[in-house]
Amino acid sequence: MNNKIVIPAVLLIGILLFDQFVKLYIKTHFMLGEEVNVFGNWFKLHFTENYGMAFGIEFGGKTGKVFLTVFRIIFVMGILWYIQSMAKKGMAMSYVVSWTFIAAGALGNIIDSVFYGAYFGYDSWFHGRVVDMLYFPLVQTTIPEWFPFWAGEDFEFFRPVFNIADAAITIGFVLILLTQGHANSEENQTTSEENPDINTSITE
Repeated sequence: MNNKIVIPAVLLIGILLFDQFVKLYIKTHFMLGEEVNVFGNWFKLHFTENYGMAFGIEFGGKTGKVFLTVFRIIFVMGILWYIQSMAKKGMAMSYVVSWTFIAAGALGNIIDSVFYGAYFGYDSWFHGRVVDMLYFPLVQTTIPEWFPFWAGEDFEFFRPVFNIADAAITIGFVLILLTQGHANSEENQTTSEENPDINTSITE
């Protein structure tokens, strides 16, 4: 089997399994809101659940939740088709891997949304809540009194709690930005090698 297909497939399955293992462990061993320190005060496991989109944004109630989940499924199917197409065309593996990270992360959160509500008995199919646990409060301080607007308020960076799937999506987007140029140049080179007449017509 072509390594261009095998590598993305293995990576996708690996990320997906790791994401679900961590989520199921947190879901079955932590109370909602429970928090433990991993490395000092700057890396913690904090169990929270997200019903909607990123940062807990919700819209449209239960109907909106189903619409969002169906849209995600269609979106991921498109990405998977795109990954397969890129692999067959011989696109740069770094670029294919970038999109694989995004697909794996999206699938990980889709599993939570589709199955967790019914599986854990707190809601029905397609109404599950995404499990989040990675918390990095790298900076915790109070804004000085002389600072306008927010003087004296508590400030924390990095506040959002996320999961392995979210991290995979972020990594994928960063890799795309870093590898886009290389992917385009490699695709052009491949096209030129497959169609030597193009090079000849250009040089004449």
